[in-house]
Amino acid sequence: MSRFLSNATNRIDAKGRVSVPASFRSVLSERGIQELYCLQDFTYPAISVGGPDLLDRYERQIASVDPFSPEANRMSLLVHGGGLFMRLDAEGRLMVTDFIRDFTGISSDVTFVGRSDHFQLWQPQAFHEAQAAAREGRFGSRPA
Repeated sequence: MSRFLSNATNRIDAKGRVSVPASFRSVLSERGIQELYCLQDFTYPAISVGGPDLLDRYERQIASVDPFSPEANRMSLLVHGGGLFMRLDAEGRLMVTDFIRDFTGISSDVTFVGRSDHFQLWQPQAFHEAQAAAREGRFGSRPA
């Protein structure tokens, strides 16, 4: 099964578009994904991007609780109110909209980060800092 792996940083062009890495486009093609579900991440200043199956996964979680509960309401607010559908253009570029910029702080460059079944869009420095913090949290400080 193909997965989104690794990371790459690409520059946003003058029209506000960024090229999705070829390896990520290949996974999208293999999975037959044409419409992208984009969601504001619940923890990080990043946009999660996947196919409709990503939205389906979150909606199954929402459906598993009482639809009138505060929990279901909060989940829907995040999943539906913090998400939208987008498409790549014919050249494999994604428009970096205000929805993406405002949530992530992305300005001129986008770091694409593989997350197995989806990928994320990050402001490059924020990604490096979050990755370093995750590594530090996982491995702790090592003697010099």
